[in-house]
Amino acid sequence: MASDATVVWTDRFLEYSWTPEHPMKPARLRFTMALARGLGLLEGVETLRPDPAEESELLRIHTPAYIEAVRRASPSHGLGSEDNPVFPRMHEAASVIVGGTLAAAREIVEGRTRRAVSIGGGMHHAMADSASGFCIYNDVAVAISWLLDHGFDRIAYVDVDVHHGDGVQRAFYGDPRVLTLSIHQHPATLWPNTGWPEEIGAGAAEGTAINLAMLPGTRDPQWLRGFHAVTPGALAAFRPQILISQCGVDTHREDPLADLELSVDGQRAAFLAMRELADRYAEGRWLAVGGGGYGLIRVVPRAWTHLLAAALDREIDPATAVPAEWIEQARAYQPTVEPPRAMGDGADTAFAHWDGPGGTAETGDERLDRMQRALDTSVLATRRATFGLLGLDPEDPRD
Repeated sequence: MASDATVVWTDRFLEYSWTPEHPMKPARLRFTMALARGLGLLEGVETLRPDPAEESELLRIHTPAYIEAVRRASPSHGLGSEDNPVFPRMHEAASVIVGGTLAAAREIVEGRTRRAVSIGGGMHHAMADSASGFCIYNDVAVAISWLLDHGFDRIAYVDVDVHHGDGVQRAFYGDPRVLTLSIHQHPATLWPNTGWPEEIGAGAAEGTAINLAMLPGTRDPQWLRGFHAVTPGALAAFRPQILISQCGVDTHREDPLADLELSVDGQRAAFLAMRELADRYAEGRWLAVGGGGYGLIRVVPRAWTHLLAAALDREIDPATAVPAEWIEQARAYQPTVEPPRAMGDGADTAFAHWDGPGGTAETGDERLDRMQRALDTSVLATRRATFGLLGLDPEDPRD
């Protein structure tokens, strides 16, 4: 009998470690797993230890010359920059990340589970011939390619990282079998400066690249309004056999590298929504990976513990206290950072559903009303660019 969910984990994920000064530190993964265990979330759950990806699997997406450069830790092909400094055994460390996402995909394909989570994955910026944005190998793109060769011909990829999921979009920009939907900070205000609504896919794949841009300062109610105005309709039209979610949490208001203002509560609401969408449109098949997120103690561990809980059907109330032992470990690691005391931020995640052009409800708060009008403008631009190509009415909120 298939299990409801599989958690992919190995301590080798912690070997993906750039430099002491680099913002992407493996401690964020270590503290996530420690928090999940401390809360009893993983009680009775046997984690799946992945093998590193073989070169033949990496070649699905990456060029031989690039893989060789990674093996040699050569300062070329985007390696050796401030974002992507070389480090010892980087090929091995990055191959384990890919292996984790592939292991999750195999568990679903072979019927051993409906849902699988690998928080080590989500390296969505890596390109075929270069490293980019802290990403060496594009584990998600490799897994999608593998799935396309193992019985799937309608794969939906939903990316909620604050940065545009450019590497995955580029890999499948002309492939109508893959829907890529990215919700990210506006490309005029944040690297990689891509993900405009006009990026819709090419040739027979027009309409299968969907991009929703959020202005700096966007909070939970606006972000969730936008998510629900675009994602369910697109998935309903595309009819995916599996939903893959990149669950970067650098959308949080405390993240040092970006400018959205979500809470952990809002991120939790997004994960629960994606689980529900997988149940509704993909027969429950849901593969979730991590991604960005640089609030190493206060944000990432709580958010991704909620992601694990969503996959395991063991939701954690945001008011739940963070275990005292975990707080002490966090203090020892970052003495200058006050650890969180509860599993949420106490935020209100209620939102008004998008109700068509000109339907923005006024709240009386000038800043929030301005933000909601801006959000609705973005929603309409995205829907007008792609919904007609999916057979939907861009201006009808029922679609």
